[in-house]
Amino acid sequence: MSPFPTLALAAALAAGLAAPALAQGGPAAQKLRAACAKDIETLCPGVQPGGGRILQCLKQHRKEVSADCTAAFEEARAARKAP
Repeated sequence: MSPFPTLALAAALAAGLAAPALAQGGPAAQKLRAACAKDIETLCPGVQPGGGRILQCLKQHRKEVSADCTAAFEEARAARKAP
């Protein structure tokens, strides 16, 4: 994974940009869940959802997060910024 997507993912996770998308449960949340499901299963086994624990886990493993998951976070961030 190149440094730019890794830094972008870290920034998105640190700012909590994905949390509102996941909380809304809409298409963005579904896309994030689908894109990041294997990452969560592999990198965060046993982490209980809620309280930002999954996002924190992904942040801790940001160098190992898949390109698909990173792209989904970027898309959610862009959608949140759109008017």
